[in-house]
Amino acid sequence: MKRSLVIFYAIIIYALAELMWWGYMLVNLQPRRFAMIMGEGSMFIIVFLTGAYYMHASMKKERKLMEQKKNFLLSVTHELKSPLASIKILLQTIQKRDLTKAQILDFIDKSLLDVERLDDMVENMLLASKIDNRSYSFPKAEFNLSVLVDSIVNRLQITKCDCNQQIINAEIEPKIEITGDKFALTSVVTNLVENAVKYSKPCMAVDVKLFQKDGKVFFQVADHGIGISDSEKTRIFDKFYRVGSEDTRNTKGTGLGLYIVKEVLDKHQASIRVRDNRPAGSVFEVVFA
Repeated sequence: MKRSLVIFYAIIIYALAELMWWGYMLVNLQPRRFAMIMGEGSMFIIVFLTGAYYMHASMKKERKLMEQKKNFLLSVTHELKSPLASIKILLQTIQKRDLTKAQILDFIDKSLLDVERLDDMVENMLLASKIDNRSYSFPKAEFNLSVLVDSIVNRLQITKCDCNQQIINAEIEPKIEITGDKFALTSVVTNLVENAVKYSKPCMAVDVKLFQKDGKVFFQVADHGIGISDSEKTRIFDKFYRVGSEDTRNTKGTGLGLYIVKEVLDKHQASIRVRDNRPAGSVFEVVFA
């Protein structure tokens, strides 16, 4: 890509130099038409530079997208490798050691958690692909959102440290019914809660709330993690975008989660906004009208 930019700039400089030379030659040959030559030449230069500017912007955007895709492939490779390695070790331990029934069941439970993690990631990539090529129709039906959120919270309730405290504190108002695509909204809830846990420090609580107010349904996920700067709040829902830089980012991810969240909520005429949590962290609030 750098070589292409060098060639592009060289062509621009050469074209401008040629234009100025031919303009100079025309003025010398026909000095009476100096005003006309300068006017048409100036207009040509303006059009030429405008086209060059937009072409440069397009090439820069393509270069950035290629870098994001490269980072995405690296992230996906790591995301796949980590749980697969964990499952392999657990199964090999069951196979090679004489374990008690309780130990075997514990290892199987841990393996199933890694399988669910892999399943979530694959579902995210498939849904993002279907959203991109507009092959997903978002079939809607009435379902109990309270039960959905509660089941996801229980599944993601993983202790990240040696203490016995719960990582996710949930306040879920019962019997909240909405009409929507249950599969896609499952991905929304999962991504928001997983992100909150992922970007929080070990033993740092995540607060999940689901309630009704003034005829609207509110779903909130609050963490006390690294937070999101104001400059990044407008970009976090872009495809492949991840908070921070590749040098300073320590958390794993593909950059698809919040992109899927925004796209799915747009199809449900629901809104999402992010604000700062106090004293640290972020709050994501989804409102179903």
